[in-house]
Amino acid sequence: MKKLTLVSLLALFMAGCAKNTTDSPTMVGADRDEHGCIPSAGYQWCANTNRCERPWELAEVEGFDNTPQLFEAFCTGQ
Repeated sequence: MKKLTLVSLLALFMAGCAKNTTDSPTMVGADRDEHGCIPSAGYQWCANTNRCERPWELAEVEGFDNTPQLFEAFCTGQ
């Protein structure tokens, strides 16, 4: 019985040390879009400023309400 328990504990320990082999990014901020913006950090591409922007920060600086529609309108010039 002791041998079975020891083997079970060893197997659990080894399973916990297994290397992560998934193909998906595991680090926060490792995702980037086609412009190099990091969506998981809240950045979106804005053609008007020609850079990655956080909508709520841009809305505060530029003086418009923080809505997806107004961000899109400001960044696309529509």
